[in-house]
Amino acid sequence: MSFRPRPGSIPDSPGVYRFRDAHGRVIYVGKAKSLRQRLNSYFADFSALHPRTQTMLTTAADVDWTVVATEVEALQLEYSWIKEFDPRFNVKYRDDKSYPYLAVTMGEDFPRVQVMRGARRKGTRYFGPYSHAWAIRETVDLLLRVFPVRTCSAGVFKRAGQIGRPCLLGYIDKCSAPCVGRVTPEEHRALAEDFCDFMAGNTSRFIKRLEREMREAASEQEYERAARLRDDIQALQRALEKQAVVLGEGTDADVVALAEDPLEAAVQVFYVRGGRIRGQRGWVVDKVEEAGPGELVEQFLLQMYGDAAAESMPREVLVPALPPDAGAVADLLTEQRRARVEVRVPQRGDKKALMETVERNAKESLAQHKIRRASDLTTRSKALQEIADALDLDQAPLRIECYDVSHLQGENVVASMVVFEDGLVRKSEYRRFAVKTKEGDVAAIHEVILRRFRRYLEERSATGELTPEDDDGHGPIDPETGRPRKFAYPPNLVVVDGAGPQAAAAQRALDELGVDDVAVAGLAKRLEEVWLPGDDQPVIMPRSSEGLYLLQRVRDEAHRFAITYHRAKRSKSVKESALDSVPGLGPARRQALLKHFGSVKKLREATAEQIREVPGIGPATAEVIVSTLKGERQ
Repeated sequence: MSFRPRPGSIPDSPGVYRFRDAHGRVIYVGKAKSLRQRLNSYFADFSALHPRTQTMLTTAADVDWTVVATEVEALQLEYSWIKEFDPRFNVKYRDDKSYPYLAVTMGEDFPRVQVMRGARRKGTRYFGPYSHAWAIRETVDLLLRVFPVRTCSAGVFKRAGQIGRPCLLGYIDKCSAPCVGRVTPEEHRALAEDFCDFMAGNTSRFIKRLEREMREAASEQEYERAARLRDDIQALQRALEKQAVVLGEGTDADVVALAEDPLEAAVQVFYVRGGRIRGQRGWVVDKVEEAGPGELVEQFLLQMYGDAAAESMPREVLVPALPPDAGAVADLLTEQRRARVEVRVPQRGDKKALMETVERNAKESLAQHKIRRASDLTTRSKALQEIADALDLDQAPLRIECYDVSHLQGENVVASMVVFEDGLVRKSEYRRFAVKTKEGDVAAIHEVILRRFRRYLEERSATGELTPEDDDGHGPIDPETGRPRKFAYPPNLVVVDGAGPQAAAAQRALDELGVDDVAVAGLAKRLEEVWLPGDDQPVIMPRSSEGLYLLQRVRDEAHRFAITYHRAKRSKSVKESALDSVPGLGPARRQALLKHFGSVKKLREATAEQIREVPGIGPATAEVIVSTLKGERQ
């Protein structure tokens, strides 16, 4: 291969290497104890390589590397590059699904119990993850009988305090109603702390306390109170039944198991906290190389715990096979958790039995995936080939960009750009545009395509001209930051929402910029006709065609993304325009009013005294606001 490094140029040291494609995009990242031995293995016998490795090498156009001092440094750098460049050929255990946690916002004055996803927040205690949000809600519904902690949003809580009446949960005794002062902040916080203790596994003391209180109530002939306490005990017991004890009390561990074939691997992990299974997750990934169980485990640990918060990491990770650099991996996790983390293979007892259960789940997951994947891969390949045949393209359009315009009677005109690669969405590369022209959809398409590809040309060259003398040699990679540029990668096919005029406008924009290696097509909604620039008649694809179905998905996704942006922009302009008529009210104070009241409707209902509570609003201005908004309503 033309990019093979010269003999003797690769150092015999630990390090991390990157393969890039013809556009300079990083497509694979790997690490090695000896860069020389590892990289030479790619160029020794091509026919003996893993099929996906062969595909990676034929896609690659360059390879570079960075030497490091230790194996821990290599692990850290490998993880950083995988996270930054998102290489398409690396095994990825991260999926698009954000798993829910049961969260208690202990950092607030009145802690709230809620379902929470995404990034962790300071001052909040998390329990989970759970497989489904409804599993959390069922558990919370049972526990609120005993620990009536607030679950309402900030807006509902504030509103209840203003009107002096709690919500429904307050009336049915599933909330202690701190919003109306039924309990003090200290009492409510104590309830939240008890809730957290129960979820953390300290369950026996609560059940014993309720049983003691139930017996006392019965001995004093307070039978109704005794019956309520009996129901509370049953609620706690039902909540515990949902989280069966599988390991010893106080055991925190993640149990990881694998099932694999030559091309794919399924990974399952059970999260055990306080001896109970709190949640479960699973992935099926493509193998890139001949990776054994140890290598797959290492990649899993590196990706799953690279960004994990210290409090979410367990003391123990049980795996089916130790990574090749088990000591370095354990040291990296220990550094991340700021406390010792053990990575080991269970040999006997309850932990071994639980590992076997997780492994059975992994095997079942891989079997189900094969059933779905058999049709999925075939369907995507067939769809791309059908599009290539219908549009007379030289090759299947592996990267498709679709553009749509959204507006309301020519106002707040916006456009969207969505990206599909290999028939799958690439949401990280979606873009949206605020359109300047007011001359209709055709002019808007022309403007957006012109802007997008002008940026592409500018980012391909430091001067904006694609000449050998001016090109900086880094292609789509910014030489200052080392990161991909925003509009760096050209599509194989541009699809616009519309018929012949829209397709012609897009082609005209490309012609003006001198871009001649990107195909253009329009997809009309009425009869789902595919229009090519300059053609008098559309291309008719069969209604049952997988290629047409993929184009519809691309077009519909562009429409959804555009209309979402348009609605947000229109809502903002409506809010701001309602206050434009108030004399002496600048942008900063308009924003402060909207932030305080939440909407113009609530601002209209407010009195001058309430408006004066907003910082920067004096008595005279408050009176002007009230009189102006009431005058508009009349």
